[in-house]
Amino acid sequence: MKEIGVRTSKKSLRGTVGTVAAVAVLALAGCGSSTPSTPGGSGAPGGMQVPNLKALDKLGTPEGEVNVLAWPGYVENGSNDPKVDWVTDFEKSSGCKVNIKTFGTSDEAVQLMRTGQYDTVSASGDATLRLIAAGDVEPVNTSLVPNYADIFDSLKMKPWNSVNGVAYGIPHGRGANLLMYRTDLVKPAPDSWGAVFDQAGAQKGKVTAYDSPIYIADAALYLMTAKPDLGIKNPYALDDKQLAAAVDLLKAQKANVSEYWSDYLKEVQAFKNGSTTIGTTWQVIANVAQGEKAPVEAVLPKEGATGWSDTWMVGAKSTHKTCAYKFIDHIVSPKVNAQIAEYFGEAPANKKACAETADPNHCKVFHAEDEAYFSKVRYWTTPIAACLDGRTDVKCTDYATWTKAWTEIRNS
Repeated sequence: MKEIGVRTSKKSLRGTVGTVAAVAVLALAGCGSSTPSTPGGSGAPGGMQVPNLKALDKLGTPEGEVNVLAWPGYVENGSNDPKVDWVTDFEKSSGCKVNIKTFGTSDEAVQLMRTGQYDTVSASGDATLRLIAAGDVEPVNTSLVPNYADIFDSLKMKPWNSVNGVAYGIPHGRGANLLMYRTDLVKPAPDSWGAVFDQAGAQKGKVTAYDSPIYIADAALYLMTAKPDLGIKNPYALDDKQLAAAVDLLKAQKANVSEYWSDYLKEVQAFKNGSTTIGTTWQVIANVAQGEKAPVEAVLPKEGATGWSDTWMVGAKSTHKTCAYKFIDHIVSPKVNAQIAEYFGEAPANKKACAETADPNHCKVFHAEDEAYFSKVRYWTTPIAACLDGRTDVKCTDYATWTKAWTEIRNS
């Protein structure tokens, strides 16, 4: 993997804020109304019961402001770095003042959206269906977002951003959860997730894993090929028996884990000093580690990988919906989507963004246009009782069950 320069900071990666700050939240249900969104597409979780909400039918007069809930690094106005600002011009041209609130984890984002205080949120796939089911977000009218036409088709109308053929958001960016290892301490070079599961003992006490209930899907993905008799077809659609197998695998792994990570700086340091030699990572973290001369490599294992595709969603209780739509269209426009992708460290969702990146190699490094690569990525999708793999003869485990299981794993 080619080493590249990375314009990033601790504030520009998902998950870091949640490790250093506690956030008080309210748990209020959301609701809203408008007109139907454009139906279509395949892969939506059919049969999922959702509130009867409608999408905005047309834009009105901008309301003067928009309250944005976002991953750190997605909405920069120059306050963190004067050179990093894609908000100020939007405010001037639209008349919509952007009020920014960042969050550190998907769980935090879900709780904050339930307050009804935010007009739009950049939700990852482990949050989207929870927001939809609770009525905290409403369908989107994609015809009101002109730049939607240039979003990669492979990201549209998917199980994490649509339900029953109705769009609930606009894709923003994507990335894979990769396997990183110390090239001097892990030999031969691994090509399978088995290196952190069944063969984890070879690096006893030096394995790392992502600290989130959604990591259960990584174990499930590995079991799809390691134990095909379990019948796992979708790592986010696990019945009780399949979830139990994934939990058992993760409990066995824990004996070899040095640290569960959510702060990328800690992961980089651990790989540099050798206290961690192998585990899950993101491309941008591998780039940072290599930039700091750590002897590491990151690969997409032969089983494929989990990953994320983030979605801009509209709050059901939003009182600034015209500004919200204008903001979303701005944020996924080619130039801005390129700026965010480089700053945050991911592949842009707008296919025209690759022509706008400052680093001409950015899209190549992050596989932005490589659909063969991303065809091996199982994007985060909220586990729900209605099996996402289409089964109707069993009930699948939902995210609340996964959260309880993750606590059990971490405390085992």
